[in-house]
Amino acid sequence: MLMLALHGVRTRWVTFVGSFVALALGVGLIAATGLALAATFSAPDKGPERFAAAPVVVRADDRLRVRTANGVRTRPLARTAPVPPALVTELSALGRTVEDRTFPVDLAATGKESDPRTQGIEPRTGHPWSVAAAAPYRLTSGRSPAAPGEAVITAGPGSHLRTGDLVRATTPAGATTLTVVGTVADRGFESAVFLGDEEAARISPAVDALVVHADATAVRDVVARTGGGMDVLTGDGRRHADPGPDRDAEALVSVNALLGTAAGITLFVSVSVVASTFSFAVAQRRREFGLLRTAGATPGQIRRTVVAEAVVVGVLASAAGWWLGAAGAPLLAARLVDAGLAPAWFAIGEQTWPLHTAFWTGVVVATAGALAASFRAGRTAPTEVLREAAVDSRTMPASRWILAALVLLTGAGLLVTALVLDPGDVLGRKAYITRPLLLIVGVALLAPVLAGPLVRALTWLPARLPGATGVLARENASAGVRRTAAVAAPVVITVALTASLLGTVATLAEAKATEVRTATTADLVVVPGAPGRTLPPSFVERVRAVEGAVAGVSRSTAVTVLEEGTALVTSEARAVDPARLTAVSAPPVVAGRLADLDDDGIVVNEEWLTTTVGERVTVWLGDGREVSLRIAAVLATGTGSNGVYVTARNAGGAGPDRIDVAVAEAADPGAVAAALRTAAEAQGTGIRVLTGAEWAAAAAPGMSDSTRTGLWLILSMALLCTGIALANTLVTATTDRVRDLAVLRLTGASVPQVLRLVAVEAVAVVTVGAVIGAGVAAVNLAGVWGALALLGVRSGVVVPWGTIGAVVAAAAVVAAVSAVVPAAVALRTRPVELAGMRE
Repeated sequence: MLMLALHGVRTRWVTFVGSFVALALGVGLIAATGLALAATFSAPDKGPERFAAAPVVVRADDRLRVRTANGVRTRPLARTAPVPPALVTELSALGRTVEDRTFPVDLAATGKESDPRTQGIEPRTGHPWSVAAAAPYRLTSGRSPAAPGEAVITAGPGSHLRTGDLVRATTPAGATTLTVVGTVADRGFESAVFLGDEEAARISPAVDALVVHADATAVRDVVARTGGGMDVLTGDGRRHADPGPDRDAEALVSVNALLGTAAGITLFVSVSVVASTFSFAVAQRRREFGLLRTAGATPGQIRRTVVAEAVVVGVLASAAGWWLGAAGAPLLAARLVDAGLAPAWFAIGEQTWPLHTAFWTGVVVATAGALAASFRAGRTAPTEVLREAAVDSRTMPASRWILAALVLLTGAGLLVTALVLDPGDVLGRKAYITRPLLLIVGVALLAPVLAGPLVRALTWLPARLPGATGVLARENASAGVRRTAAVAAPVVITVALTASLLGTVATLAEAKATEVRTATTADLVVVPGAPGRTLPPSFVERVRAVEGAVAGVSRSTAVTVLEEGTALVTSEARAVDPARLTAVSAPPVVAGRLADLDDDGIVVNEEWLTTTVGERVTVWLGDGREVSLRIAAVLATGTGSNGVYVTARNAGGAGPDRIDVAVAEAADPGAVAAALRTAAEAQGTGIRVLTGAEWAAAAAPGMSDSTRTGLWLILSMALLCTGIALANTLVTATTDRVRDLAVLRLTGASVPQVLRLVAVEAVAVVTVGAVIGAGVAAVNLAGVWGALALLGVRSGVVVPWGTIGAVVAAAAVVAAVSAVVPAAVALRTRPVELAGMRE
């Protein structure tokens, strides 16, 4: 049996070469993504950075801790409390202490506009110079700051700032000019500006962390006596005082999700392509199997032969994929780093299990793909050897009908169930990436049934044009339904995936933008010059004093609630001025009144478990304080961007970061805008005054670079597999049709006419696949639109027509070339010889 399988593979190598390449590529992609995935399971152990040279560090606990029946649950706090002055005094009695203060500093070099070093604002973090030794930072040039207005900055290779430069600095205390008197090496975890200790204390009076040169046990005893709430960090624990101590682990979570999805999509496409290829190969060889049956072969022997051929191809292709994956994984890791999706240190480790997993997955995929086809091969009757007609009489067995129905019903059922029970689940990333696969598989299984009617419908007009090309293309595609379905299936998968994924992401982005535009009624919006910064209190008071301006000052904060007694859930919130809220915004209220919001109240959305107006809910504010607030109003869930509203008293210490301004009826809008811009310019901190429409456009969350890169990574894998499947199927089909092409030549058709017919037929079949795929995508996007409507968002569906057109055009070019080239090669032989050629 093995010898027969090897002989079959060697004889019909054209049929199997596409499956080999597709499977090898699929195994290589799975191996590469698997190796990269394995590298995300653990971040490298990093020691302390900012306080590596500090013996003991005291700081406030930066996590909310709540006792539940299932243990202590924790969540990060939006704002960490400072070290109390009394504790600073007590700890200073134990030994030398160094006070650390952290505050934002935005630098803009001063000088001539033609100087390239003076362009742009650079966000940095400020500290007192005395704490620099705790890292330790060491001067690489210049000296330490000795007077107000002097600074030492971190400067890496290629830095545009150097000793002696003057820079415009914006801090919470206002704008000033600093002289760079020294530089220290950039250690990678932050871009810092070090000022004199007295100047840093003036800008930020609160002590954010305290370095203590004393015994750690004594420090803990003092902290315990003061009532707790403080962390005493030593050894590796000092890492928790670093900027973003969990940033590497958090970055790896996103990479893990991306690579896991990419591996799943690759596996899905590979299985579909290989199964389709083997199914078509079996259909092409029915007379060969009929001859074997006539010679005495049993159905079981035929099935074993087909499976054995698949195993041979699977082993060889998986071995090639092993090598491709091992070679491609470092390139994939480098691409993820370059795209900003993974940390700079991310690299492939020494794990080998992804290679073994990918190899055996390839063998299983090849075997499983051929298994269903082997049963059809085993049912081939001996009389098939006498068959000369090329018309496919029975396109689908009952088992395929049943499987297609089950898969479609499952996919549709899951979508409908989600729409009825939890529309928000339809909008989740995992849901909109994986749920469409069921519908795609179900429709792809029905491709042999759908192909015939669609071919006749789409070629109705070309068939009526002058000439025989349209008629022949229509009849050839309709007669060879299995061939048409085999070519259309990968196009269906790729078009449906492309339109569903990119269309869903674009539709969600548009829906979020619609929410922002609808909720913003302010005529003008004032925001800081850099993200994450706050507006100076003096500037806020000046805006409030502008005649004709109704100013709604708000702050970004967060609130946390304990759901079902076990889970802490944190929601983004805005601390607003209740008296001005309705004048500058229009959130989608479904119950209660925004006017009822006060210091004892909270506005929640429908996602919260407690949504009854008037009921009280226990929440933890951004600084960790526990309060009980009355629900004043409830907002529609929307896309999840309709957050929570509290008052400034419950902002958890957050500073103002936005002012929504409505122009009073009797006021001049131009005069109000001019007064606001004058105030912003006088502040000299880069504050921006935008119109309501400009702010809505800037604030609308579009597709992030990481999401865009991840989607293109996934789709590029699908496109690659599709191209190989198309090329393989059409090369195989065209090679088997050389006698048909010879007959056309003998009846008087020229070589260009035959090649034109082959190209038109290939493009027609690709069009059929594109239409079917577009139909599947339409169902998926309709589900997304329905979910948005149920969540109260009235937004249209965004279809990526340009990308879909490019995908279909690429598929059409690949199909035409893959059909025309083997036909042109075959037609170089005399038609009489081709007509008499054996299969």
